[in-house]
Amino acid sequence: MRQRKAAFIGLGSMGWPMARNLHRAGLLSAVWNRSSQRGRQFSEEHGVPLATDLKAVAEAADILLLCVSADEDVLAVIEALRPGLGRDHVVVDCSTVKPDTARAVQARLAECGSGFLDAPVSGGTEGAEAGTLSMMVGGSSDDLAMARPVLEAMASRIIHMGPAGSGQATKAVNQVAVAGVNQAVSEAMALAESQGLEADRVIEALSGGAADSWFLRKRAPNMRDGVYPLGFRVSLHDKDLAICQALTAQQGVQLPIIEMTRLHYRRLMEAGYGDEDVSALYRLKQAQMHGDTMNGSGRKGPE
Repeated sequence: MRQRKAAFIGLGSMGWPMARNLHRAGLLSAVWNRSSQRGRQFSEEHGVPLATDLKAVAEAADILLLCVSADEDVLAVIEALRPGLGRDHVVVDCSTVKPDTARAVQARLAECGSGFLDAPVSGGTEGAEAGTLSMMVGGSSDDLAMARPVLEAMASRIIHMGPAGSGQATKAVNQVAVAGVNQAVSEAMALAESQGLEADRVIEALSGGAADSWFLRKRAPNMRDGVYPLGFRVSLHDKDLAICQALTAQQGVQLPIIEMTRLHYRRLMEAGYGDEDVSALYRLKQAQMHGDTMNGSGRKGPE
């Protein structure tokens, strides 16, 4: 089987290291970014051609990956790619969008004869940097087989979940679980602080027991230090939870973890913390433990 070449669209906090790992594997033939300055920066640093437009991206490679922020961005990119697409292409969307959006994209690309995988990822910027992301994939097994050698340069776990839309549905499940563990760890650490316990010893005591988790080991130190580098941005997790909220609304239910976390994230964003890692939820828990709330100025204060 011939080695397939990839192109990458969307060089944000996740896309940049993902594209860099493709380049290191000798698989990346072109990049494109909505902000041309960031695209030029990547091109100059890594010696990868910067495509002039999205049609040129399609002409540069047969596996086209995108990692952008929202449903409307994905749909706009797909429409711009379509004139350059054909039967040899597989488009892989690593963004987090609605399952219905993934299914709509698959139908549009089928008109061109092109394959499609919705392949959202989990693992944060650390996983993107290390090439150890977990990837949940929707689409045909044939398209996945064609794209897998490219995907393996970015992800250590690639799970085929079913037809188009299944990857995004699985990511919604993931995001609810992330919200729950964030709530649990930040609340527990705030309780520990209120009891005068040393944070390092709390983390050590809980690690390896029933309360252990990746989030405890990787994000509780943020809470200990009061600094919240990305990670995973509060505002983006809130966007993803809005997708989860819409899915549960279709079932006529509300799930408390989704509802509570969106409320708490809204308070963080109003206080100016929307660009911090989601572990900044500890700010709110700590303020609550002290009998305070957060106001829109970014400072704790009375209601």
